[in-house]
Amino acid sequence: MSELRSLPVPDGLAGERVDAGIARLLGVSRTRAADLAAAGAVLVDGRVVGKSERLTAGAWLEVDLADIAPATPVVRAEPVPGMRVVHEDDDVVVVDKPVGVAAHPSPGWTGPTVVGALAAAGFRVATSGAAERQGIVHRLDVGTSGLMVVAKSEAAYRVLKRAFKERTVEKVYHAVVQGHPEPTTGTVDAPIGRHPTADHRFAVTADGKPSVTHYEVVEMVPAASLVEVHLETGRTHQIRVHMAALRHPCVGDLTYGADPRLAARLGLTRQWLHAVQLGFDHPTTGRRLTVRSDYPHDLADAWARLRDTR
Repeated sequence: MSELRSLPVPDGLAGERVDAGIARLLGVSRTRAADLAAAGAVLVDGRVVGKSERLTAGAWLEVDLADIAPATPVVRAEPVPGMRVVHEDDDVVVVDKPVGVAAHPSPGWTGPTVVGALAAAGFRVATSGAAERQGIVHRLDVGTSGLMVVAKSEAAYRVLKRAFKERTVEKVYHAVVQGHPEPTTGTVDAPIGRHPTADHRFAVTADGKPSVTHYEVVEMVPAASLVEVHLETGRTHQIRVHMAALRHPCVGDLTYGADPRLAARLGLTRQWLHAVQLGFDHPTTGRRLTVRSDYPHDLADAWARLRDTR
């Protein structure tokens, strides 16, 4: 059965990729928009277009949403070695997430998730949110370790989602970056959007979303610096993109221009980035709750090796 949407491309989407434009215009995920394009369900001025083609203002866009049924990733309840619960009460659970673990299931991801690990451990979380991400109020990248809070009660979900939106949650990260940032304390206020040519990356772009990162150098060694980062916003890959934009990418972050020889010497297979502290007003009591996390072994070992070069 057809579920056709037919409308002109608005001026604000001129130059956007087809998948990104459809996602913004029709409120579907970018993955589903790409699947629709691959299925031939997207036409511009009567011509079938691919996901990476660019939209033109005023062109007539036709999308048959029924061509691809929306896929709901399955939550697999499975334990995650190394994932620790650092705080738990009736309303929230705070976990220390290892590297290689996603916050929740998503199309194309077959690895472990925080949601699945909590289910396997018998935790009941809020039912608010999409089926595959119930209770999730914020996320960490698969390649980033550290602290995440998950809502257990519906009230906690609402309060925490609002707190993250209003930027009252304190999110502190430690990163080891190449070289020595100058000045040693600063703010990067630069919009972040999809990379224009690489789908898996993000970049500072003129039409990106507002993104603000505050940083302070904690310690310098000959090849790198340990930096404390406070996030004002929470864009995907924000710290990685902003530090790379300063020409000081996170050590080990080959996606954003880090030196592969240094990463190999340190035995790093991911970016040196860890969510060390999370602070928020408890959704029920209103009392400030602050939790901290130690560096995992791979990051601690890499930093120790760098310090030994002084």
